[in-house]
Amino acid sequence: MRGLTVTTITAIAGIGAAFVSNAVASGATDSLSLVVVLAAIFVQLPLLRGIGIMDDDFSGKDYLYISFMTFALWFVSWGILLTAGA
Repeated sequence: MRGLTVTTITAIAGIGAAFVSNAVASGATDSLSLVVVLAAIFVQLPLLRGIGIMDDDFSGKDYLYISFMTFALWFVSWGILLTAGA
């Protein structure tokens, strides 16, 4: 259940960050989009701690997983939004 919860939250955060990046960034080269995805990553940490997912067993591998999954879903989703002209 823990893995499913973390994966769901990272997926929602990544896709949400893509929509926010699409709204605030002027294009693919705008560095503001990187700020958006970094904010999405850092917002998840207190959220996961608040719902009881992050405990003493949370390791560096877990932080890397959260960062990678959020970035990957943001990258793919924002790429689709950029090419679709949405």
